[in-house]
Amino acid sequence: NLFVLTGGGGNTAVFVGASGVVVVDTKNPGWGQPILDRVRQLTSKPITTIINTHTHGDHVSGNVEFPATVEVIVHENTAENMQEMRASTQTAPNGQPPNIFKANNGRGMPKRTFKDRMTIGGGADRIDLYYFGAAHTNGDTFVVFRNARVMHSGDAFATKAQPFIDAGNGGSGIAFGETHLFVGRGYVVS
Repeated sequence: NLFVLTGGGGNTAVFVGASGVVVVDTKNPGWGQPILDRVRQLTSKPITTIINTHTHGDHVSGNVEFPATVEVIVHENTAENMQEMRASTQTAPNGQPPNIFKANNGRGMPKRTFKDRMTIGGGADRIDLYYFGAAHTNGDTFVVFRNARVMHSGDAFATKAQPFIDAGNGGSGIAFGETHLFVGRGYVVS
């Protein structure tokens, strides 16, 4: 009941629970509808929740294509960052991208936030959200599908190469090591 959709930006997790579907990260602009179409191929259950791991456009832009009834959950810093949708340190030389949420009258913005930890669902459908500090951005969420023993880390562990730190959105090379120390010690799955 846990799937990964690649291409079009950050990887998207699709978790099919007993009463609905949770989607983690919605990719670049224009990818919301392909995600919706793929989920319909997997299940007839409704999408109830989107979790965004951080603010970058390749993880949140598809939000605007989902029904307004879908609850969006993010870390409180990510919610603030999504208000502005500042260019990342990597894309800033190309200028400030348009704010997809302002262009869509706030559609796809978060309806719930958390500070350090949040649990949604229960039993086999339990999903734990963790924030340990700044790393890739200042709002990186680690999403743990407890029953599957799988973690979705957004871009905090994007590749095996050196990490990309987006200082423009609160990322910190100084804090990155401490943030990942918590994850490495197994605090996430304890």
